[in-house]
Amino acid sequence: MTTPLQIDSLQQLYQSKGAVITLQQLLVQRYAAKIVDYVPMNRSIAGISGLHLSKLRGRGIDFEEFRPYQQGDDIRTIDWRVTARTGKPFTKVFREERERPVIIAVDQSSSMYFGSQVAFKSVIAAQAAAIFCWMAIDNGDRVGGLVFSDSDHSLIRPKRSRRSALHLLNQIQGFNQRLANHKLREASVDEAQTNPFGLRQTLADIRRITKPGSTLYIISDFSTLDEVAMQYLNQLSRHNNVVCCFIYDALEEHLPVPGYYSITDGHSKGTLNSYSQKARKDYEANFTKRMETLQGDFLKLQIPFLKLRTNQLVVEQIRQWTAQTL
Repeated sequence: MTTPLQIDSLQQLYQSKGAVITLQQLLVQRYAAKIVDYVPMNRSIAGISGLHLSKLRGRGIDFEEFRPYQQGDDIRTIDWRVTARTGKPFTKVFREERERPVIIAVDQSSSMYFGSQVAFKSVIAAQAAAIFCWMAIDNGDRVGGLVFSDSDHSLIRPKRSRRSALHLLNQIQGFNQRLANHKLREASVDEAQTNPFGLRQTLADIRRITKPGSTLYIISDFSTLDEVAMQYLNQLSRHNNVVCCFIYDALEEHLPVPGYYSITDGHSKGTLNSYSQKARKDYEANFTKRMETLQGDFLKLQIPFLKLRTNQLVVEQIRQWTAQTL
């Protein structure tokens, strides 16, 4: 049952519109995260008491210390190097893992600075990242992430603290504000032509901080996805739970009602003629093909594919997806 607090938070979420997002709007997502059901992944590991289930198989416990071997100890835990060095049998003591790192990659590049209804793709990505961030904190997991633009990025290593979550949200808000600043955005686009920072570099950096068994959310329009980035995704998905969140706008899916429209990319202006039936069909076919290609590529890697539209409430889309997945 939805409580009055949840209803109030949903009303606040509807106010998250436009080209930019504020830190307060990201903080509000904490209430939204509470109404989203947790989705366990399909591969589990024995001995884990945390909420996230891993693709790894093994004891699922961390080494804690050495101690002298005692009768009844499992001989498989004997450390033969320490035993040889001391002349006495020593065994390893392990402790259970009770938390899983959650890493959230958020795209705030120039291709995300677009939207025809309600909010820009960059705003929707920020909202989704905040929901996943608060879900991780509520589930007792360590949370970190990587926020990237065309030519810059900020890497936050996973930590189990509210401060770590706030640091990630601050970085998301900062990148979003910079993207919305027209002059800075123009500079970033020019710089990106010689120093691109897309999904390839993002996933390469994430590999360096990702421990096996982590949960990784990648929130993007995947405009910079290439073969090398797919190879990194393949490597990450082998030992981690990866979810790809595809952000798209209604205008990318369908042309508007027939007419002449003024359009701009921030540098130059043009006119869009949507009267042509052939142009409309070709336009829709190109988007459908791209969507199916992405979904097919991720399916081969057994990566869940979550689609988020800019003109629908983010938390409701995530909740519907989790309901279908459960």
